[in-house]
Amino acid sequence: MAPDPTIAQVTMTLAALAATGATPRPSGEPLEQQTTRIITGIDAQLSDSTLATQGAWELVWLALSEANANMAYLARSTDGSNEFAVVARGTDADPTDILEDLDVGTVVPFPESGSPKPIAVSKGAKDAFTRVVNARSIASPSPNATLAQALSAALKSAPSSPQPTVYLTGHSLGGCIATMLAPYLQAQTWPKQPKFAVITYAAPTAGVQSFVDYFDSIPWVIDERQNNAYDLVPHAWADLDTTAGWYPSPGPQATEEVKLLIGTISKRTKGNVYVQPGTLCLMNTGYTSLAKNLVNKTTQDFLGQVAFQHANSTYLDLVGAPDVPSGPVVTDVTPTFGAAGTTVTINGSGFSQDSMVDFGHFACTKPDIDPSGTRITVKAPTGSGVVHVRVTNTLGTSPAVAMGQFAYGGPAPVVVSAVSPTSGKVGTPVTINGSGFANGATVHFKDKASDSVKFVSTGQLTATAPGQLDVQQTVNITVTVGKATSPTSPADEFTYTGR
Repeated sequence: MAPDPTIAQVTMTLAALAATGATPRPSGEPLEQQTTRIITGIDAQLSDSTLATQGAWELVWLALSEANANMAYLARSTDGSNEFAVVARGTDADPTDILEDLDVGTVVPFPESGSPKPIAVSKGAKDAFTRVVNARSIASPSPNATLAQALSAALKSAPSSPQPTVYLTGHSLGGCIATMLAPYLQAQTWPKQPKFAVITYAAPTAGVQSFVDYFDSIPWVIDERQNNAYDLVPHAWADLDTTAGWYPSPGPQATEEVKLLIGTISKRTKGNVYVQPGTLCLMNTGYTSLAKNLVNKTTQDFLGQVAFQHANSTYLDLVGAPDVPSGPVVTDVTPTFGAAGTTVTINGSGFSQDSMVDFGHFACTKPDIDPSGTRITVKAPTGSGVVHVRVTNTLGTSPAVAMGQFAYGGPAPVVVSAVSPTSGKVGTPVTINGSGFANGATVHFKDKASDSVKFVSTGQLTATAPGQLDVQQTVNITVTVGKATSPTSPADEFTYTGR
Protein backbone atom coordinates (compact mmCIF):
# COMPACT_ATOMS: atom_id res chain seq x y z
CA MET A 1 0.00 0.00 0.00
CA ALA A 2 1.39 3.41 -1.00
CA PRO A 3 2.22 5.81 1.85
CA ASP A 4 -0.05 8.77 2.40
CA PRO A 5 1.09 11.79 0.41
CA THR A 6 2.68 14.70 2.26
CA ILE A 7 0.87 18.00 2.48
CA ALA A 8 3.54 19.47 0.18
CA GLN A 9 2.78 16.82 -2.44
CA VAL A 10 -0.96 17.48 -2.19
CA THR A 11 -0.78 21.28 -2.26
CA MET A 12 1.78 21.40 -5.07
CA THR A 13 -0.46 19.09 -7.11
CA LEU A 14 -3.44 21.35 -6.44
CA ALA A 15 -1.30 24.34 -7.45
CA ALA A 16 -0.22 22.60 -10.68
CA LEU A 17 -3.85 21.87 -11.61
CA ALA A 18 -4.47 25.63 -11.68
CA ALA A 19 -2.53 25.77 -14.96
CA THR A 20 -5.17 23.56 -16.66
CA GLY A 21 -6.54 25.28 -19.74
CA ALA A 22 -4.73 28.50 -18.89
CA THR A 23 -4.15 29.40 -22.55
CA PRO A 24 -7.33 30.45 -24.38
CA ARG A 25 -8.02 28.70 -27.66
CA PRO A 26 -5.97 30.56 -30.33
CA SER A 27 -9.02 31.08 -32.57
CA GLY A 28 -10.81 32.63 -29.60
CA GLU A 29 -13.43 31.45 -27.16
CA PRO A 30 -15.82 33.20 -24.73
CA LEU A 31 -14.71 33.35 -21.09
CA GLU A 32 -17.62 31.09 -20.14
CA GLN A 33 -16.54 28.45 -22.65
CA GLN A 34 -12.95 28.55 -21.43
CA THR A 35 -14.12 28.39 -17.81
CA THR A 36 -16.22 25.31 -18.54
CA ARG A 37 -13.27 23.70 -20.32
CA ILE A 38 -11.01 24.37 -17.32
CA ILE A 39 -13.59 23.02 -14.86
CA THR A 40 -13.93 19.82 -16.90
CA GLY A 41 -10.15 19.38 -16.97
CA ILE A 42 -9.64 20.03 -13.25
CA ASP A 43 -12.57 17.77 -12.33
CA ALA A 44 -10.99 14.94 -14.33
CA GLN A 45 -7.63 15.41 -12.62
CA LEU A 46 -9.09 15.70 -9.11
CA SER A 47 -10.79 12.34 -9.65
CA ASP A 48 -7.47 10.75 -10.74
CA SER A 49 -6.35 8.39 -7.96
CA THR A 50 -2.80 8.17 -9.37
CA LEU A 51 -2.01 11.79 -8.48
CA ALA A 52 -0.90 12.91 -5.02
CA THR A 53 -4.45 14.17 -4.43
CA GLN A 54 -5.52 10.48 -4.71
CA GLY A 55 -8.98 11.27 -6.07
CA ALA A 56 -9.94 12.56 -2.62
CA TRP A 57 -10.72 16.20 -3.56
CA GLU A 58 -13.57 17.85 -5.44
CA LEU A 59 -14.04 21.24 -7.04
CA VAL A 60 -16.33 23.67 -5.18
CA TRP A 61 -15.80 26.96 -7.03
CA LEU A 62 -13.72 28.38 -9.88
CA ALA A 63 -13.55 31.77 -11.55
CA LEU A 64 -11.52 33.38 -14.29
CA SER A 65 -10.97 37.12 -14.14
CA GLU A 66 -11.71 39.21 -17.22
CA ALA A 67 -9.19 38.85 -20.05
CA ASN A 68 -8.00 35.59 -18.44
CA ALA A 69 -5.52 37.53 -16.28
CA ASN A 70 -6.01 35.45 -13.15
CA MET A 71 -7.80 32.32 -12.03
CA ALA A 72 -8.54 30.84 -8.61
CA TYR A 73 -10.44 27.81 -7.44
CA LEU A 74 -11.72 26.27 -4.22
CA ALA A 75 -11.59 22.53 -3.58
CA ARG A 76 -12.54 20.37 -0.60
CA SER A 77 -11.41 16.96 0.58
CA THR A 78 -13.81 14.05 0.37
CA ASP A 79 -12.01 11.69 2.75
CA GLY A 80 -13.44 13.05 5.99
CA SER A 81 -10.39 15.20 6.83
CA ASN A 82 -12.52 18.37 6.49
CA GLU A 83 -9.85 20.20 4.49
CA PHE A 84 -10.29 22.97 1.94
CA ALA A 85 -7.82 24.49 -0.52
CA VAL A 86 -7.91 27.96 -2.02
CA VAL A 87 -5.65 27.82 -5.08
CA ALA A 88 -4.54 30.84 -7.12
CA ARG A 89 -3.12 30.55 -10.62
CA GLY A 90 -1.87 34.03 -11.29
CA THR A 91 -0.73 35.20 -14.71
CA ASP A 92 -0.31 32.71 -17.52
CA ALA A 93 3.11 33.68 -18.86
CA ASP A 94 6.74 32.62 -18.91
CA PRO A 95 8.95 33.57 -15.93
CA THR A 96 10.58 36.63 -17.50
CA ASP A 97 7.19 37.92 -18.67
CA ILE A 98 5.85 37.60 -15.12
CA LEU A 99 8.70 39.71 -13.78
CA GLU A 100 8.49 42.31 -16.53
CA ASP A 101 4.71 42.70 -16.30
CA LEU A 102 4.31 42.94 -12.52
CA ASP A 103 4.11 46.57 -11.37
CA VAL A 104 6.50 46.81 -8.41
CA GLY A 105 7.58 50.42 -8.85
CA THR A 106 4.60 51.57 -6.78
CA VAL A 107 3.44 50.34 -3.36
CA VAL A 108 -0.17 50.75 -2.28
CA PRO A 109 -2.13 50.18 0.95
CA PHE A 110 -3.59 46.75 1.66
CA PRO A 111 -6.47 47.39 4.12
CA GLU A 112 -8.19 44.14 3.07
CA SER A 113 -5.58 42.26 5.12
CA GLY A 114 -7.29 43.13 8.39
CA SER A 115 -4.11 44.62 9.83
CA PRO A 116 -4.74 47.27 12.52
CA LYS A 117 -1.73 49.18 11.17
CA PRO A 118 -1.22 50.39 7.60
CA ILE A 119 0.67 47.88 5.46
CA ALA A 120 1.80 48.09 1.87
CA VAL A 121 2.15 45.76 -1.12
CA SER A 122 3.14 46.24 -4.74
CA LYS A 123 0.51 47.71 -7.02
CA GLY A 124 0.89 44.74 -9.38
CA ALA A 125 0.22 42.21 -6.62
CA LYS A 126 -2.70 44.26 -5.30
CA ASP A 127 -4.27 44.45 -8.77
CA ALA A 128 -4.03 40.66 -9.16
CA PHE A 129 -5.48 40.13 -5.66
CA THR A 130 -8.39 42.47 -6.43
CA ARG A 131 -9.19 40.64 -9.66
CA VAL A 132 -9.29 37.32 -7.79
CA VAL A 133 -11.49 38.43 -4.87
CA ASN A 134 -13.92 40.22 -7.18
CA ALA A 135 -14.16 37.43 -9.75
CA ARG A 136 -17.47 35.58 -9.90
CA SER A 137 -17.92 32.10 -11.20
CA ILE A 138 -19.87 32.01 -14.45
CA ALA A 139 -20.35 28.25 -14.61
CA SER A 140 -21.21 25.56 -12.09
CA PRO A 141 -20.29 24.65 -9.41
CA SER A 142 -21.27 27.68 -7.26
CA PRO A 143 -22.40 29.94 -10.14
CA ASN A 144 -22.28 33.73 -9.68
CA ALA A 145 -20.39 33.51 -6.36
CA THR A 146 -17.19 35.18 -5.22
CA LEU A 147 -14.43 33.21 -3.54
CA ALA A 148 -15.44 34.42 -0.05
CA GLN A 149 -19.10 33.57 -0.69
CA ALA A 150 -18.21 30.09 -1.96
CA LEU A 151 -15.91 29.39 1.01
CA SER A 152 -18.56 30.59 3.47
CA ALA A 153 -21.17 28.28 1.95
CA ALA A 154 -18.72 25.37 1.92
CA LEU A 155 -17.77 25.88 5.57
CA LYS A 156 -21.41 26.22 6.57
CA SER A 157 -22.17 22.78 5.16
CA ALA A 158 -18.97 21.22 6.53
CA PRO A 159 -18.95 19.05 9.67
CA SER A 160 -17.86 20.67 12.94
CA SER A 161 -15.33 17.95 13.68
CA PRO A 162 -12.53 17.79 12.92
CA GLN A 163 -12.02 21.56 12.83
CA PRO A 164 -11.89 22.67 9.19
CA THR A 165 -8.49 23.55 7.74
CA VAL A 166 -8.16 25.94 4.81
CA TYR A 167 -4.94 25.76 2.81
CA LEU A 168 -3.86 28.76 0.75
CA THR A 169 -1.56 27.71 -2.06
CA GLY A 170 -0.33 28.56 -5.52
CA HIS A 171 2.69 28.39 -7.79
CA SER A 172 4.56 31.44 -9.09
CA LEU A 173 2.41 34.60 -9.10
CA GLY A 174 -0.39 32.36 -7.81
CA GLY A 175 1.71 31.83 -4.67
CA CYS A 176 2.20 35.58 -4.33
CA ILE A 177 -1.58 36.07 -4.55
CA ALA A 178 -2.09 33.27 -1.99
CA THR A 179 -0.02 35.19 0.57
CA MET A 180 -2.47 38.08 0.17
CA LEU A 181 -5.62 35.96 0.11
CA ALA A 182 -4.51 34.31 3.38
CA PRO A 183 -4.69 37.36 5.70
CA TYR A 184 -7.78 38.62 3.83
CA LEU A 185 -9.68 35.37 4.47
CA GLN A 186 -8.23 34.86 7.96
CA ALA A 187 -9.54 38.26 9.06
CA GLN A 188 -13.16 37.38 8.24
CA THR A 189 -15.81 35.65 10.33
CA TRP A 190 -16.89 32.20 9.17
CA PRO A 191 -19.85 29.90 9.95
CA LYS A 192 -17.37 27.39 11.39
CA GLN A 193 -14.02 28.94 12.28
CA PRO A 194 -11.30 27.13 10.33
CA LYS A 195 -7.58 26.87 10.84
CA PHE A 196 -5.54 28.51 8.07
CA ALA A 197 -2.34 27.21 6.50
CA VAL A 198 -0.20 28.86 3.81
CA ILE A 199 2.10 26.87 1.51
CA THR A 200 3.41 28.58 -1.61
CA TYR A 201 5.70 27.47 -4.40
CA ALA A 202 8.07 29.67 -6.42
CA ALA A 203 6.29 32.83 -5.28
CA PRO A 204 7.70 36.30 -5.87
CA THR A 205 7.19 38.74 -3.01
CA ALA A 206 3.97 40.68 -2.58
CA GLY A 207 4.97 43.43 -0.21
CA VAL A 208 7.43 45.38 1.88
CA GLN A 209 8.45 44.93 5.52
CA SER A 210 5.13 46.18 6.95
CA PHE A 211 3.25 43.46 5.04
CA VAL A 212 5.66 40.76 6.17
CA ASP A 213 5.56 41.88 9.82
CA TYR A 214 1.78 41.52 9.89
CA PHE A 215 1.73 38.30 7.85
CA ASP A 216 4.28 36.64 10.14
CA SER A 217 2.34 37.70 13.26
CA ILE A 218 -0.70 35.63 12.27
CA PRO A 219 -0.82 32.15 13.91
CA TRP A 220 -0.89 30.01 10.78
CA VAL A 221 -0.89 26.25 11.39
CA ILE A 222 1.58 25.96 8.51
CA ASP A 223 3.49 28.84 6.97
CA GLU A 224 5.96 27.74 4.29
CA ARG A 225 7.33 28.99 1.03
CA GLN A 226 8.75 26.04 -0.86
CA ASN A 227 11.34 27.24 -3.34
CA ASN A 228 13.70 25.61 -5.78
CA ALA A 229 17.10 27.06 -4.82
CA TYR A 230 17.82 27.73 -8.51
CA ASP A 231 14.46 29.21 -9.47
CA LEU A 232 14.88 32.86 -10.42
CA VAL A 233 11.28 33.97 -9.78
CA PRO A 234 11.20 33.69 -5.93
CA HIS A 235 14.18 36.08 -5.80
CA ALA A 236 11.87 38.81 -7.07
CA TRP A 237 11.93 41.28 -5.64
CA ALA A 238 14.11 40.83 -2.59
CA ASP A 239 17.43 39.87 -4.23
CA LEU A 240 16.94 39.31 -7.95
CA ASP A 241 20.46 40.56 -8.76
CA THR A 242 22.00 37.48 -7.12
CA THR A 243 20.68 35.33 -9.96
CA ALA A 244 23.00 37.02 -12.48
CA GLY A 245 25.78 34.82 -11.06
CA TRP A 246 24.00 31.59 -11.98
CA TYR A 247 24.21 28.73 -12.86
CA PRO A 248 26.86 26.55 -11.20
CA SER A 249 28.62 23.82 -13.19
CA PRO A 250 27.57 22.49 -15.64
CA GLY A 251 25.82 25.81 -16.30
CA PRO A 252 24.50 27.68 -18.14
CA GLN A 253 26.36 30.79 -17.05
CA ALA A 254 24.62 34.12 -17.56
CA THR A 255 25.67 36.00 -20.68
CA GLU A 256 26.17 39.76 -20.65
CA GLU A 257 22.74 40.06 -22.30
CA VAL A 258 21.17 38.07 -19.43
CA LYS A 259 22.95 40.16 -16.80
CA LEU A 260 21.68 43.32 -18.46
CA LEU A 261 18.13 41.90 -18.56
CA ILE A 262 18.19 40.93 -14.86
CA GLY A 263 19.66 44.31 -13.90
CA THR A 264 16.99 46.14 -15.90
CA ILE A 265 14.16 44.12 -14.35
CA SER A 266 15.61 44.64 -10.84
CA LYS A 267 15.44 48.39 -11.30
CA ARG A 268 11.65 48.18 -11.74
CA THR A 269 11.32 48.30 -7.94
CA LYS A 270 12.35 52.00 -8.07
CA GLY A 271 13.91 51.75 -4.64
CA ASN A 272 11.08 49.88 -2.89
CA VAL A 273 12.55 47.23 -0.58
CA TYR A 274 10.60 43.98 -0.86
CA VAL A 275 10.71 41.17 1.69
CA GLN A 276 9.57 37.54 1.52
CA PRO A 277 7.03 36.35 4.15
CA GLY A 278 6.93 32.96 5.84
CA THR A 279 9.41 30.18 6.51
CA LEU A 280 11.74 29.38 3.62
CA CYS A 281 12.05 25.70 2.63
CA LEU A 282 14.73 25.27 -0.04
CA MET A 283 14.89 22.37 -2.48
CA ASN A 284 17.48 21.39 -5.11
CA THR A 285 20.29 23.12 -3.19
CA GLY A 286 22.86 20.88 -4.89
CA TYR A 287 21.62 21.78 -8.39
CA THR A 288 21.02 18.12 -9.13
CA SER A 289 17.71 18.77 -10.89
CA LEU A 290 18.38 20.60 -14.14
CA ALA A 291 17.65 20.53 -17.86
CA LYS A 292 20.85 18.86 -19.06
CA ASN A 293 20.27 20.00 -22.64
CA LEU A 294 20.29 23.67 -21.57
CA VAL A 295 23.78 24.26 -20.15
CA ASN A 296 25.61 26.25 -22.84
CA LYS A 297 26.58 29.84 -22.14
CA THR A 298 23.92 31.39 -24.35
CA THR A 299 21.00 33.67 -23.55
CA GLN A 300 18.48 31.15 -24.90
CA ASP A 301 19.91 28.32 -22.77
CA PHE A 302 19.90 30.50 -19.65
CA LEU A 303 16.29 31.55 -20.16
CA GLY A 304 15.36 27.96 -21.03
CA GLN A 305 16.94 26.75 -17.78
CA VAL A 306 15.08 29.50 -15.89
CA ALA A 307 11.82 28.19 -17.34
CA PHE A 308 12.72 24.58 -16.45
CA GLN A 309 13.66 25.45 -12.86
CA HIS A 310 10.38 27.35 -12.46
CA ALA A 311 8.09 24.78 -14.07
CA ASN A 312 5.23 23.04 -12.27
CA SER A 313 6.63 19.67 -13.35
CA THR A 314 10.00 20.45 -11.74
CA TYR A 315 8.36 21.41 -8.45
CA LEU A 316 6.22 18.27 -8.49
CA ASP A 317 9.36 16.21 -8.96
CA LEU A 318 11.17 18.07 -6.16
CA VAL A 319 8.38 17.37 -3.64
CA GLY A 320 8.18 13.75 -4.82
CA ALA A 321 4.71 13.96 -6.37
CA PRO A 322 3.59 12.36 -9.66
CA ASP A 323 3.41 14.79 -12.55
CA VAL A 324 -0.07 15.92 -13.54
CA PRO A 325 -1.37 14.84 -16.98
CA SER A 326 0.06 17.02 -19.70
CA GLY A 327 -2.10 18.75 -22.24
CA PRO A 328 -1.78 18.19 -25.98
CA VAL A 329 1.65 18.56 -27.60
CA VAL A 330 2.27 19.06 -31.33
CA THR A 331 5.63 17.71 -32.50
CA ASP A 332 5.30 18.34 -36.25
CA VAL A 333 2.87 18.71 -39.15
CA THR A 334 2.99 17.39 -42.69
CA PRO A 335 2.89 18.91 -45.22
CA THR A 336 4.20 22.23 -43.89
CA PHE A 337 2.77 24.33 -46.72
CA GLY A 338 -0.21 24.40 -49.03
CA ALA A 339 -3.54 26.10 -49.65
CA ALA A 340 -6.79 26.20 -47.71
CA GLY A 341 -8.33 22.74 -47.96
CA THR A 342 -4.99 20.91 -47.95
CA THR A 343 -5.11 17.71 -45.90
CA VAL A 344 -2.64 18.09 -43.02
CA THR A 345 -1.49 15.44 -40.56
CA ILE A 346 -0.62 16.66 -37.07
CA ASN A 347 1.69 14.45 -35.03
CA GLY A 348 2.13 14.71 -31.28
CA SER A 349 0.71 13.40 -28.02
CA GLY A 350 -2.16 13.94 -25.63
CA PHE A 351 -4.77 14.29 -28.36
CA SER A 352 -8.24 13.39 -27.02
CA GLN A 353 -11.48 12.88 -28.91
CA ASP A 354 -12.68 16.34 -27.83
CA SER A 355 -9.56 18.05 -29.25
CA MET A 356 -10.00 21.17 -31.37
CA VAL A 357 -7.45 22.40 -33.94
CA ASP A 358 -6.50 25.94 -34.91
CA PHE A 359 -4.26 27.21 -37.69
CA GLY A 360 -3.22 30.54 -36.23
CA HIS A 361 -6.45 32.35 -35.40
CA PHE A 362 -8.58 30.20 -37.68
CA ALA A 363 -10.45 27.13 -36.43
CA CYS A 364 -10.59 23.78 -38.21
CA THR A 365 -13.80 21.84 -38.59
CA LYS A 366 -14.25 18.10 -38.09
CA PRO A 367 -10.74 17.01 -37.08
CA ASP A 368 -10.18 13.27 -37.53
CA ILE A 369 -8.52 12.16 -34.26
CA ASP A 370 -6.71 8.83 -34.26
CA PRO A 371 -7.61 6.64 -31.23
CA SER A 372 -3.88 6.44 -30.35
CA GLY A 373 -3.99 10.11 -29.31
CA THR A 374 -0.86 10.80 -31.36
CA ARG A 375 -2.24 11.89 -34.73
CA ILE A 376 -4.93 14.23 -36.07
CA THR A 377 -5.88 14.75 -39.71
CA VAL A 378 -7.57 18.00 -40.74
CA LYS A 379 -8.29 20.19 -43.72
CA ALA A 380 -6.41 23.48 -43.52
CA PRO A 381 -8.90 26.32 -42.93
CA THR A 382 -8.83 29.67 -44.68
CA GLY A 383 -5.71 31.60 -43.72
CA SER A 384 -2.62 33.45 -44.90
CA GLY A 385 1.07 33.67 -44.13
CA VAL A 386 2.91 31.31 -41.79
CA VAL A 387 0.85 30.13 -38.81
CA HIS A 388 1.29 27.80 -35.84
CA VAL A 389 -0.91 24.70 -35.74
CA ARG A 390 -2.15 24.14 -32.19
CA VAL A 391 -4.46 21.68 -30.46
CA THR A 392 -6.79 22.49 -27.55
CA ASN A 393 -8.68 20.17 -25.20
CA THR A 394 -9.87 20.15 -21.58
CA LEU A 395 -6.28 19.87 -20.30
CA GLY A 396 -4.95 22.83 -22.22
CA THR A 397 -3.59 24.19 -25.50
CA SER A 398 -0.42 22.88 -27.11
CA PRO A 399 2.48 25.34 -27.15
CA ALA A 400 3.53 26.85 -30.46
CA VAL A 401 6.50 24.91 -31.86
CA ALA A 402 8.71 25.61 -34.85
CA MET A 403 8.06 22.22 -36.46
CA GLY A 404 4.32 22.78 -36.11
CA GLN A 405 4.07 25.65 -38.60
CA PHE A 406 2.05 25.76 -41.82
CA ALA A 407 2.76 28.22 -44.63
CA TYR A 408 -0.16 29.23 -46.83
CA GLY A 409 0.97 29.25 -50.45
CA GLY A 410 4.52 28.22 -49.51
CA PRO A 411 7.41 28.03 -49.39
CA ALA A 412 7.73 25.66 -46.43
CA PRO A 413 8.94 27.27 -43.18
CA VAL A 414 12.68 26.78 -42.70
CA VAL A 415 13.33 25.21 -39.31
CA VAL A 416 16.33 23.53 -37.64
CA SER A 417 15.11 20.92 -35.16
CA ALA A 418 18.38 19.16 -34.25
CA VAL A 419 22.09 19.06 -35.04
CA SER A 420 24.53 16.18 -34.60
CA PRO A 421 27.11 16.22 -33.19
CA THR A 422 26.39 19.18 -30.93
CA SER A 423 30.10 19.94 -30.41
CA GLY A 424 33.38 19.58 -32.23
CA LYS A 425 36.37 21.32 -33.75
CA VAL A 426 36.61 23.50 -36.82
CA GLY A 427 36.01 21.27 -39.84
CA THR A 428 33.65 18.88 -38.05
CA PRO A 429 30.92 17.59 -40.39
CA VAL A 430 27.51 18.31 -38.82
CA THR A 431 24.17 16.73 -39.76
CA ILE A 432 21.32 19.27 -39.59
CA ASN A 433 17.72 18.05 -39.31
CA GLY A 434 14.62 20.17 -39.72
CA SER A 435 12.20 21.17 -42.46
CA GLY A 436 11.92 23.43 -45.48
CA PHE A 437 15.44 22.69 -46.74
CA ALA A 438 16.25 22.93 -50.45
CA ASN A 439 19.16 22.40 -52.82
CA GLY A 440 21.32 25.52 -52.70
CA ALA A 441 20.57 26.28 -49.03
CA THR A 442 23.28 28.14 -47.14
CA VAL A 443 24.29 27.22 -43.58
CA HIS A 444 25.76 29.66 -41.06
CA PHE A 445 27.50 28.85 -37.79
CA LYS A 446 26.83 32.14 -35.99
CA ASP A 447 27.83 34.63 -38.71
CA LYS A 448 30.24 32.37 -40.61
CA ALA A 449 29.00 30.48 -43.66
CA SER A 450 29.96 26.85 -44.09
CA ASP A 451 31.86 26.30 -47.34
CA SER A 452 30.74 22.67 -47.55
CA VAL A 453 26.97 22.12 -47.56
CA LYS A 454 25.33 18.99 -48.90
CA PHE A 455 21.59 18.72 -49.54
CA VAL A 456 20.28 15.34 -48.41
CA SER A 457 16.52 15.98 -48.29
CA THR A 458 13.99 18.66 -47.42
CA GLY A 459 14.51 17.56 -43.81
CA GLN A 460 18.28 17.09 -43.71
CA LEU A 461 21.54 18.81 -44.67
CA THR A 462 25.17 18.23 -43.79
CA ALA A 463 27.63 21.10 -43.35
CA THR A 464 31.22 21.47 -42.17
CA ALA A 465 31.87 23.75 -39.21
CA PRO A 466 33.75 26.84 -40.46
CA GLY A 467 36.49 28.64 -38.57
CA GLN A 468 35.63 31.24 -35.92
CA LEU A 469 37.61 34.02 -34.23
CA ASP A 470 36.71 32.34 -30.94
CA VAL A 471 36.86 28.55 -31.22
CA GLN A 472 35.70 28.00 -27.62
CA GLN A 473 32.11 29.21 -27.87
CA THR A 474 28.56 28.00 -28.47
CA VAL A 475 26.92 29.24 -31.67
CA ASN A 476 23.58 28.88 -33.44
CA ILE A 477 23.41 27.03 -36.73
CA THR A 478 20.95 28.64 -39.13
CA VAL A 479 19.76 27.57 -42.58
CA THR A 480 18.75 30.06 -45.28
CA VAL A 481 16.61 29.07 -48.24
CA GLY A 482 15.94 32.00 -50.56
CA LYS A 483 14.96 34.88 -48.28
CA ALA A 484 13.86 32.65 -45.39
CA THR A 485 16.22 31.91 -42.49
CA SER A 486 15.51 29.46 -39.68
CA PRO A 487 14.82 31.00 -36.24
CA THR A 488 17.39 30.21 -33.53
CA SER A 489 16.70 27.92 -30.59
CA PRO A 490 18.64 25.67 -28.17
CA ALA A 491 18.05 22.83 -30.65
CA ASP A 492 20.43 24.35 -33.21
CA GLU A 493 23.39 25.04 -30.91
CA PHE A 494 26.91 23.83 -31.70
CA THR A 495 29.82 24.22 -29.30
CA TYR A 496 33.33 24.69 -30.68
CA THR A 497 36.00 22.70 -28.85
CA GLY A 498 39.05 24.07 -30.68
CA ARG A 499 40.65 24.13 -34.09
